[in-house]
Amino acid sequence: MGMTMTQKILAAHAGLDKVEAGQLIMADLDLVLGNDVTAPVAIHEMEKMNTKGVFDKDKIALVPDHFTPNKDIKSAEHCKCVREFAAEHNITNYFEIGEMGIEHALLPEKGLVVAGDVVIGADSHTCTYGALGAFSTGVGSTDMAAGMATGKAWFKVPSALKFELKGKPSSWVSGKDVILHIIGMIGVDGALYKSMEFVGDGIGNLSMDDRFTMANMAIEAGAKNGIFPVDDKAIQYMKEHATREYKVYEADEDAEYEKTYVIDLASLKSTVAFPHLPENTRTIDEVGEIKIDQVVIGSCTNGRMEDLRVTAKVLEGRKVAKGMRLIIFPATQAIYLKAMEEGLLSTFIKAGAVVSTPTCGPCLGGHMGILASGERAVATTNRNFVGRMGHRRYIMKAHGTVHKYGDNVDTDVIIPARYLNSSDPAELAKKCMEDIDKDFVNRVKQGDIMVANKNFGCGSSREHAPIAIKASGISCVIAETFARIFYRNAINIGLPIIECPEAAKDIEAGDDVEIDFDSGKIYDLTKGTEYQGQPFPEFMQKIIKAEGLINYINS
Repeated sequence: MGMTMTQKILAAHAGLDKVEAGQLIMADLDLVLGNDVTAPVAIHEMEKMNTKGVFDKDKIALVPDHFTPNKDIKSAEHCKCVREFAAEHNITNYFEIGEMGIEHALLPEKGLVVAGDVVIGADSHTCTYGALGAFSTGVGSTDMAAGMATGKAWFKVPSALKFELKGKPSSWVSGKDVILHIIGMIGVDGALYKSMEFVGDGIGNLSMDDRFTMANMAIEAGAKNGIFPVDDKAIQYMKEHATREYKVYEADEDAEYEKTYVIDLASLKSTVAFPHLPENTRTIDEVGEIKIDQVVIGSCTNGRMEDLRVTAKVLEGRKVAKGMRLIIFPATQAIYLKAMEEGLLSTFIKAGAVVSTPTCGPCLGGHMGILASGERAVATTNRNFVGRMGHRRYIMKAHGTVHKYGDNVDTDVIIPARYLNSSDPAELAKKCMEDIDKDFVNRVKQGDIMVANKNFGCGSSREHAPIAIKASGISCVIAETFARIFYRNAINIGLPIIECPEAAKDIEAGDDVEIDFDSGKIYDLTKGTEYQGQPFPEFMQKIIKAEGLINYINS
């Protein structure tokens, strides 16, 4: 069996004729990268070593970009540590204020990575450089320290997934939409410890900016790396930016892939990842009308020229809405200057946006635009974890399509007594609402909402009814009123329910509804109406988040 592109690069750098998935190897490094968050830890680890100096001052890159310009005194001390280390060891590729950029946009721009390289970086998005046909992956600070000292790192050779891209994406569909579609399809662990290898004629229809974005987010699917074949566009990019020789590696025809995914680029739509994982994707026609407080455009994922040009195209002749904050982060000084020369900054400022010096800033909840409790942001960044961009309070929400019922829906209707010989949630879900809505189990989708009128859940005290509803995929039940025991049972098994007579009366089957449990707000996105239900206190949100009272007690 042959080798994948990634395996060939690793074999060459390990001095081996062949490697296979799962094999442990020691490989030579072409570049070691650190920033102002991870490099200080690595520097302190190096101080414990018996080695003197670094393996190659030209093969280390240090880029203070996360909390710069310095957020506070602690940030300034971190940057000082990196600055002094760079000066002591005469590090060639040290980039700070004035010549810096966000590291994963800056390094390719400076020509520090080329095809065939092996690169480690103490930052998870180091996988960006796979766009150039390099093997690059994120590591911890100890690996970085060892790499700076020895020029080597050990690796477990990854197995691979093949993503065959076909056709041409439509206008307003970019590499970000492609990778979000993929992550939504395979999940945040769908490529765990694997190499994501992109192939197919569709690659020719993706710009280098698209490819950098896609490789950058391979880690969001759990991948060790993402990698593209080296074509004319990649070669042209390297000729414009690098002076080093590159080496092209191609997968063998009989290379082994765990799975192949075929993706028609023409069929993709603009895509958004909803909280709180990159896999929670929806196409733009599924989003609805949702009020937002801030927009962030930038980061190592989407702060390049194409991103800024698209932004200017949207903003030309328009104004940022009142009460909205728009913050734009060009990814490097060169991109900032180019945007200025093209008049893009003028368009941004006239529209009411703020343009920042290059920095990671709010992407990691650092500074320059973090969020307050309950605020919503749309961002071109790479992660949407709880608290990632600001306040860590978990704002519990439900969002889905409505299934509507009337008064006095009792527990024997929700799950007929003839099925109570099973307590398996999956089995109960198959029979949920069978006696009044035979097609419910075929229509319901994960996250959908159930709405009913008065006295929902009356009848027996058995928990089988809320268990069946929850297991069917329903994320919340709204009603005018609930039966007392059903109310307790639902909360205790982690099924959110909320009383709101006005919403229960007005909302119709098929409506797209969102509920914010923290505020008790219910939004009918189909009708554009808003209702005030009873907010959940913090302890009750914790019970629901824990998937029920028992888990809450255990935690």
